[in-house]
Amino acid sequence: MGVFLDTVPWSGIVRIRDMMFSVENPYRLDQGDVSFDAPESVKAAMARAVAENRTHYLQSTGLPRLRELLAEKMRRKNAIPVGDIDEVLVTNGGIHALYVMFQALLEPGDEVVLPDPVWPPTWGHTIAARATPVFVPLREEIGWRYDVDELRHAVTSKTRAIYLNSPHNPTGGILTRADIEAIADLARERNLWVFSDEAYEDVRFEGEHVSIGSLPGMYERTIPMFTMSKSYAITGVRVGYLSVKDEQVRDRAKKILLYTTSNVCSIAQYGGIGALEGPQDCIDQFTAELRARRDLFYDGIQRLGGIFSGAPPAGAFYAFVRIDPGWRGAAPHASASWAMAEHLIKHGRIGCVPGADFGAAGEGHVRFCFARERKELTGALESMSRLFSTV
Repeated sequence: MGVFLDTVPWSGIVRIRDMMFSVENPYRLDQGDVSFDAPESVKAAMARAVAENRTHYLQSTGLPRLRELLAEKMRRKNAIPVGDIDEVLVTNGGIHALYVMFQALLEPGDEVVLPDPVWPPTWGHTIAARATPVFVPLREEIGWRYDVDELRHAVTSKTRAIYLNSPHNPTGGILTRADIEAIADLARERNLWVFSDEAYEDVRFEGEHVSIGSLPGMYERTIPMFTMSKSYAITGVRVGYLSVKDEQVRDRAKKILLYTTSNVCSIAQYGGIGALEGPQDCIDQFTAELRARRDLFYDGIQRLGGIFSGAPPAGAFYAFVRIDPGWRGAAPHASASWAMAEHLIKHGRIGCVPGADFGAAGEGHVRFCFARERKELTGALESMSRLFSTV
């Protein structure tokens, strides 16, 4: 029996989803999904693939044409010096990319430096690989970024890798170029790998996105991981990708790909080709609308009399807000973030995720997804207004 799996935590997001299924007419601000429709280029490519019977086995590593396009995208857009398309692997979404590489690279006893707060599956992947997560807090006062000196002190002789996620889920923090350069210096100095989760690369409202694999000498020790889910609004289609320069590590990753998925859905991969070959203006359009929804949501939050507080995020599409410590709904010694989440769901029909589910530094916060339709956001805000006006 895989007894080690007993130590892998369930994400609280699963518990929240189960709670939301019992709510009539809910406001689904709990799940990180955009409400936009997929671009026509994606839908047409998938429909064409079905009509042409592209429904058979493919190479485990992905369609060659898709990998060509992905390699070119990483070179051009991310400035990562990807070589031959053999370095590119197509995965079943971003979460699968993380699983593949954590399994391929980590050994029992290795330590992986993770941010706190962190997307819960990340530390689940770490434990599933028999490695040890080491949490370093992101500092809210500096925009939910690492204190790089603090990060440096967390590295030990057992540290194998640092995990980066910028723009960050759940906080929306974006690491600056100086942050990335300092982390690259640390990785080179201590001979560390970097897992670079760049799922939200296109969802930025300020600052720049810097792929650490683009810096001198870093691609050799970096695993850049991406997904098409957020950029093209195809979260359910499940197309992720990564690149690996090291041949031995890449060979291991190919085995994990083979034994976990054989090949990613053929129709989904043709959809990915359609996305990359088609017009790219949807990305800027989506981001502009997400900015408007962010501002709408935070304007509403500010009208609640201080029950929630925090600066709007620089990137991603989550409001990770602080709960007023004086809020009376939390029982003594209980988790304020879980108490608030359950209160909002049961009494306001409003989905959210407790900050404690993202780590110790997330306690006292809740995460809302503002990538929903404006009507749904407005409804949730009106529900909050009624709910907290009676407290």
